[in-house]
Amino acid sequence: MAYCLQCGQLAEHKIPAGDHNPRLVCPHCHYIHYENPKVICGAIVISQDKVLLCRRAIEPRYGYWTLPAGFMEIGETMAEGAARETVEEADAVATHPHLYCLYDIPDIGQIYVLYLTQLQDGKYGVGPESLECALFEEKDIPWDDIAFEAVKRTLHHYFNDRKSVTEHSQFPIHQETISKDKSIKRY
Repeated sequence: MAYCLQCGQLAEHKIPAGDHNPRLVCPHCHYIHYENPKVICGAIVISQDKVLLCRRAIEPRYGYWTLPAGFMEIGETMAEGAARETVEEADAVATHPHLYCLYDIPDIGQIYVLYLTQLQDGKYGVGPESLECALFEEKDIPWDDIAFEAVKRTLHHYFNDRKSVTEHSQFPIHQETISKDKSIKRY
């Protein structure tokens, strides 16, 4: 970006007074353009102990499998974003959202928020951003073809957690930081 979004004048990269990071600053109207992390909302959608996965029809990672997820929109909650993405990518309705996994990915300025949900009536289809969608048992997950580290981590958490969760206990919330080298920091 080279121009101010407020007044349209040519902007410059510099460290504003009182700040410590370079920002795009407009010398005309003095507006400071902050770049903030993007929030990705998604769902691990369960139906009879199977997980709903979508094979991506878009970049990045075209052809790889993922959970229904995408960028949060202005005016919606994180849970609403996860539900919307499930409809858009898998033509499915995710119900009973329970906050499940949070991933900070500072190297690319993203925050993943994934909800554990149930598939309404066991029905799903294929949305325009997916090549196909399917329900997978743990043994059938295409682990080598999972699109993103956050998705892989969420699937591992789910299959491990469900072994110890009883009808009177809840799934825990997982919070981690994922680095470029895929190292994990747990909180």
